[in-house]
Amino acid sequence: FFFLYFPETHGITFRIQISVKELLDTDVLLKLLFHLPVNYPSTVPDISVNSDQLTRAQCMDVKDKLLEQAKQHVSEPMVHDLILWIQQHLKCVIKQSATVCKENTFSKGSSTEDGIWMLLLHLDHMRAKAKYIKTVEKWTSDLRLTGRLMFMGKIILILLQGDRSNIKEYLILQKTSKVDVNSSGKKCKEKMISVLCETKVQAEHKRFQMFEVKQYSTLDDLQEEFETAGLKTLFSEFVPPLLK
Repeated sequence: FFFLYFPETHGITFRIQISVKELLDTDVLLKLLFHLPVNYPSTVPDISVNSDQLTRAQCMDVKDKLLEQAKQHVSEPMVHDLILWIQQHLKCVIKQSATVCKENTFSKGSSTEDGIWMLLLHLDHMRAKAKYIKTVEKWTSDLRLTGRLMFMGKIILILLQGDRSNIKEYLILQKTSKVDVNSSGKKCKEKMISVLCETKVQAEHKRFQMFEVKQYSTLDDLQEEFETAGLKTLFSEFVPPLLK
């Protein structure tokens, strides 16, 4: 059992590693990231799951089940209970598709119950641009997010669409991973990031079919991208102020 924690202005992030023994023929090392918002435990934590022994899809299943369990413990401390629960039920979660677990083992729920959400981020800079882009592309692919990484002059924007839980997990990765390098060339976390907007995708918004990295020559070109996606208001509210 191993954990680190990172105090933040908007809550606390815990990174916990646990070894689940004698469940899947081999020991499984789970790397769990819990972000506790300031109003925790009245609000469930954001959770990220990684493991070298599991596929990405299996990690997503584990995360979904942990979130379902967390909803049953709202208003009471839950991290310890969630850890104990996954230690006891990991085999059942992983092999659920093979009907190893009965349907009533888990509470009903869906990671998409909140619909499709949209996130607009502003990055101050990218020193290791090629590596940074590759990392963002991997995260969006793993989390099944679509949208754009947009460059226009000194403006860098990330516009994402997808399940709300996956959007939240992306934010955790963005804030806690060493995705760039500092002025000395050492790997560092992204500290100069702003969440401009996080909202549910509306009927007038166009759904992006894939994630693309795009360069725009002028502000008009960037504006056209937003307007084509039905995001004229989003552009006018958040992008022009970045030029001041």
